Amino acid sequence: MRVGFGVLGPVVAWDESGASIDLKGPRHRAVLARLVVAHGRVVPVGQLVDDLWEEPPPGAVSAVRTFVAALRRALEPQRRPREPARLLVTEGPGYALRAAPQAVDAWRFADAVADASAAVPDETLNHLDRALSWWRGPAYAGFDEPWARVERSRLEQLRLNAVERRAEALLIVGRAVDAVPDLDAHVTEHPWREEAWRLLALALYRAGRQGDALAVLRRARGRLLEELGLDPSSRLRRLETDILRQDQRVNGHLDNAGPEQVWAEAAAAYDRTVASGAPARLESTIGLLRSLAVAGPGGLQAARDQRPAAVAAAERLGDPELTARVIGGYDVPAIWTRSDDPERAAQIVAAAERTLSALRPGSSDATRARLLATIAVESRGTRSARGPEAAREAEHIARRLGDPALLAFALNGVFMQTFQRAGLASERDEVGAEIVALAARHGLVTFEILGHLVRLQARSALGDFSGANGHAAATTQLAARHGRPLASVFVQWYEALRLAATGASPQTAEAAYREAAVPLSDAGMPGVERGLLPLALLCLRVWHGQPAGFAEDTDWGPYLPWARPHVLLAQDRPADAAVALRRIPEPSRDLLFEALWCLTAQAAITMDDRGVMERARTELAPASKELAGAGSGMLTIGPVAHHLGCLATALGRTR
Repeated sequence: MRVGFGVLGPVVAWDESGASIDLKGPRHRAVLARLVVAHGRVVPVGQLVDDLWEEPPPGAVSAVRTFVAALRRALEPQRRPREPARLLVTEGPGYALRAAPQAVDAWRFADAVADASAAVPDETLNHLDRALSWWRGPAYAGFDEPWARVERSRLEQLRLNAVERRAEALLIVGRAVDAVPDLDAHVTEHPWREEAWRLLALALYRAGRQGDALAVLRRARGRLLEELGLDPSSRLRRLETDILRQDQRVNGHLDNAGPEQVWAEAAAAYDRTVASGAPARLESTIGLLRSLAVAGPGGLQAARDQRPAAVAAAERLGDPELTARVIGGYDVPAIWTRSDDPERAAQIVAAAERTLSALRPGSSDATRARLLATIAVESRGTRSARGPEAAREAEHIARRLGDPALLAFALNGVFMQTFQRAGLASERDEVGAEIVALAARHGLVTFEILGHLVRLQARSALGDFSGANGHAAATTQLAARHGRPLASVFVQWYEALRLAATGASPQTAEAAYREAAVPLSDAGMPGVERGLLPLALLCLRVWHGQPAGFAEDTDWGPYLPWARPHVLLAQDRPADAAVALRRIPEPSRDLLFEALWCLTAQAAITMDDRGVMERARTELAPASKELAGAGSGMLTIGPVAHHLGCLATALGRTR
């Protein structure tokens, strides 16, 4: 059951149907509220006692544990006895709420406000309208403890800022009249917020009410002077002067404009200056899509949808040089070896090949190298011989030209084509190390993140979790500093993998995998997401000798052929499992190559299929020193050596 939590008003919880969950008494709600404030961090039991009572009564610790037990029953009513809690978990000296970011309205609100700051004005309005609609009253209503007051104040400041940013967005898109009523109420309730007075006066002026705008500014000056003894800020004084002079800045050309207005002004200037059918628009579009692809889940999906149309439009213009720039300009780093949309990827590869053939002999080598790198990246996960060839050629040209950005793109292609056989984690680690060094030296942030993720994968495959931890931390820091939210999805899966690989109980590892799957489901990466969670759980269970019991409607995605024999064996259908084993195709040569062969090997051992066992041993032997599947940075089925040992024992027994 998916549970939602609300603290933007009275503290409540809802089940997946939207019905309220009975949270028992006020102390139970206080425990839940305090854990929400901690935002996933552990709150020690002693801290909870101090936060719930000014003078803790005897038995306060036991009471807290009782409250937690009751909350767990309410939040996870289907949890079996002795099954670990997944939402309100025990960790170390206390408790933590392991809810998804979107499950708590306050967390969701803060994220939506942050997203709005990087969006275009229309999207800003959508983000903020939706976010402000989640408020049902004062945050943490009913609680007046210090921890609640501090968090209430923080959220209230966020809300007030959001109200003002929404008004600013309305002004930018020309809806000054719509901004006036809410701003008028806002300044009445919060008369010391000078930005609110400024926006109200500006909205009135742009709505054709110059006299009212000047009256608002006089009112603001009077209140500030009479009640606080302060003069208005320079921004308020300058706005009054500009209105009296009817300066063009108050008609939409404000100085000190924020990112939204800068965007709106630049876009409007572009529209006025560049003809609607000009080829330059296609190149600009690709630059925008490249930025969009790394901005977040919605941006990635939009870029993926729009890119083929931009390439097709360029081809229709009949200029191979332009088409090459449009195709090669989308140098978005790729870390996963299965494409999110194989059909579209194939279309891009075909267009790149056509464009290469159409280029004139005098075309620049850099243009050719970008097309070749595109072919190498977009043909990942396929058995095409062209991909490795294109990767080598792009790398050779980029090194000769000494172009750092081009070389980083080419090395991404090299990485994607370094899966010819099992056991190549060390080679991929070297590629990742070069990408990190190159990108850090030349300020190529998205490629620096890529390099760290490549090394995180490779060090995990080699069992070096100390090294992998360093790359996870570097990825997290870079992603936070430069607004690359998708990177955190891979880091969270890595943390679940590390638990599974370093001795955590299967139940703990399963819970971590399930938690990591929540943000992945909304990340806009179907090539990564589909079937990954059940595959991770299956690998864990097979490694630990547990039955592969899964629901009939489990979506295995592309991994169904490798899962099916184990699922059928768990259902006591050995004959059907044997048929399924014989139908397993050769796995794609990608990040999960070793894991899928280990699944095949264990099924073959169970069914005593000597031919499949011998093939599995041959394929896995080069990776004998690696952790199977850990090269993905997301899951593992244990050491390859373990599975090779099982195969050797079984083959000896069969002989």
